[in-house]
Amino acid sequence: MKIGLFGGTFNPFHNGHMGIIEHIKKTYGLDTIYIIPSATPPHKPDKGLAPARDRFEMVRQSIEGRKGWVASDKELIRKGPSFTVDTIDAFKKDLGEGADLFLLMGSDAFFDIPTWRRMDMIFNSVKIIVMLRGHFENHDTFISFIDEHISKGYIFNKTENGFFHQTKQNILLCRVPRIDISSTMIRERIKYGKSIEGLVPSGVLKIIHEKELYQ
Repeated sequence: MKIGLFGGTFNPFHNGHMGIIEHIKKTYGLDTIYIIPSATPPHKPDKGLAPARDRFEMVRQSIEGRKGWVASDKELIRKGPSFTVDTIDAFKKDLGEGADLFLLMGSDAFFDIPTWRRMDMIFNSVKIIVMLRGHFENHDTFISFIDEHISKGYIFNKTENGFFHQTKQNILLCRVPRIDISSTMIRERIKYGKSIEGLVPSGVLKIIHEKELYQ
């Protein structure tokens, strides 16, 4: 089973997230993608962050009925900061050795990964799919960064559009559809009383209005 893990604040979850998930799932033939709202993200301030349960409900209602899309509250039920390595460990225990795990992340997060807890364990445990949006970081940028900050010995394969290592997990580059929607933009529109219809799934719109979020 090929399993994707897609974590984030999802503050709020929006149609751009939906498009990216669909693209990644199809491109890599993933059987299931777990969408994992963070409770207490260690690398982001919680100012303006909607309650974790509300963000989880946004995801759950948005993906209801979609085969292979699962909303996970794994980081919500665990105390303390939402460290990615702990989430990976939890999924590996739950899913067993037969699960082929892929961690999805944006390029900004990837280049910030040296600051993450137990970084080495992440590259030993799961394949990485780096989602490229907007400007494209050239391969040389990735090569030098990986060699300096992650591990020597990664080789770029142009056909597979990824980096491969004899002992560590693969790092795959995937250009995702350009969708000009961001959570920051949505929060700004709400703050100034502008409509967000067409930017978020109907379930998200309902929760934001009912809970009076981001005002």
